[in-house]
Amino acid sequence: MNLTVKDIIKICNGTLYCGSENVICLTFTKDTRTITKGDTYIGIKGQNFNGNDFYEEAFLKGANCAILEKQYFKATKNLKEEKPIILVDDIIKALKDIASYIRNQTTAYIIGVTGSVGKTSTRDMIYSVLTKNFKTLKTLGNFNNNIGLPLTIMRLKDEQAAVIEMGMNHLGEIDYLTKIARPHISVITNVGTAHIGEVGSRENILKAKLEICHGMDEDGKLIINNDNDLLHDYYLKNKKNIVTIGIDNPSDFMATNINLAGDYSTFQIKYNDNFYDVYCPVPGKAFIYNSLVAFAVGSLLKIAPAKIVAGIKDFELTKNRLEFIKVKNNVTIINDAYNASVDSMKSSLDILKNYPSSRKIAVLGSMLELGDYANSLHEQIGRFLVQNNIDILVTVGTLARFIAQGAIDELMPKENIYVLDNNQEAIELLKELIKPNDAILIKASNSLKFSEIVEALKEFEV
Repeated sequence: MNLTVKDIIKICNGTLYCGSENVICLTFTKDTRTITKGDTYIGIKGQNFNGNDFYEEAFLKGANCAILEKQYFKATKNLKEEKPIILVDDIIKALKDIASYIRNQTTAYIIGVTGSVGKTSTRDMIYSVLTKNFKTLKTLGNFNNNIGLPLTIMRLKDEQAAVIEMGMNHLGEIDYLTKIARPHISVITNVGTAHIGEVGSRENILKAKLEICHGMDEDGKLIINNDNDLLHDYYLKNKKNIVTIGIDNPSDFMATNINLAGDYSTFQIKYNDNFYDVYCPVPGKAFIYNSLVAFAVGSLLKIAPAKIVAGIKDFELTKNRLEFIKVKNNVTIINDAYNASVDSMKSSLDILKNYPSSRKIAVLGSMLELGDYANSLHEQIGRFLVQNNIDILVTVGTLARFIAQGAIDELMPKENIYVLDNNQEAIELLKELIKPNDAILIKASNSLKFSEIVEALKEFEV
């Protein structure tokens, strides 16, 4: 895995502008803010900045090489020719080529994860299980697209397993990603309505998620949630090499004897007529499905059941994803501000419903990329919220007003509904509204920056 500049040039069909071709490219980064000594800096032109302009800054911070795009490269008078600069025609293709080369060299088990909701938490739980038996790499943050996935694979060294997340907004995107990652095991957590405005229908979302199979060989295994309606129908027609998990429909791995507590859950997993007691440190039915997926992956890789159960117990969520924060007077903030879709909204509201508190307050923002379905799906959340006995609703944003309308249609008292325009209004209202022993769910699409509300409430006093 110790690629030299000469290797990179050959892999990418690049040219050496300056420097030695014998320099070793150990690690790769596209962010000058996180440069460490010896990194290879990759210049990428984004919507708001051109990374090709910052190669000198990268060199000053310790980078020992740069890969830049020819059309955007500008040599400066200060340029010293002691560090190599590789020029390529297309930086995105170069990333794909380098990642594909590294993937071809590794012997690690590759597990690909996609789905409308729960990709990251499922990825993290699989990782927690695999680390009990293997040196394991995983996708960090939201590095799950045509830039992030290659960079993730380019981190591979001597790992024995890697859990690779794959996201999509349009048809064809996962096809591109899976052909780089070439997973041995693929996971589809569910098929919901996220990005339905971009692809047009849930059936097209299913088609997009199934693209993950395009990168697997004939012996690869696909793990699906058999309780999801579209995945269940697909399974009934295509059973070869499919492994099922479920709670309601008969499946290869099933959860039974479920106990949903306020901040954890216990249950048994039935597999091959054996029952395994499981403790999950994060509450909610969605995390039981995540546990089933992780158990299935561990079993396929022949990890001992006791180690799998221990991995689930030790699971930790990525920050801002269902983070339980205790503040003064026993007030609990449930921070799920990273993103929002219909399915994840319902899942989080279900957790709020079961959380032990005096009152349950939902602070909800708009869900994006829903197209023509946006108004009706927001109204659906409002009705669901009332049916699950949430006491107070606070909405922020234009589309979120339809959540309030759905709650009104479901006969939630209007005095318990607050419709606001921005985060500051929400902060000011909540400081007046919250009482001791309340639980407050904070959730919206990431662009609404609901983390601002969370940070303000951390200093809250009642």
